Amino acid sequence: MITETLDISADDFAAGTGWDIKPEGACKGEVCVPLPDGYSATDAADRLGMAVVTDEATGLTALGPESLSGRALVTAQAPDVALPDLDGNEFRLSSLRGRKVVLVAWAPY
Repeated sequence: MITETLDISADDFAAGTGWDIKPEGACKGEVCVPLPDGYSATDAADRLGMAVVTDEATGLTALGPESLSGRALVTAQAPDVALPDLDGNEFRLSSLRGRKVVLVAWAPY
């Protein structure tokens, strides 16, 4: 879900994420996650394991997807990876921090 503000209604949160806000918490199908402090988009995103990423330049914020199992990325921060370049020199992904990067992977199998 992409939004200009995190002050969004429960109905807009449900429309954008698929999680309905009910008295028992944030619910999707048979799964309900309690929201002990009541509803706010930031609290619900935190309880659901959703990444909240803001682009300062545009003022837009992206929410989601949920990561209840812990198997999805919860940030847009890539881990530091060090691999040899074509000349055999170590190249660190972190040297590109702050830039937009496209990673392309290929395998011959």
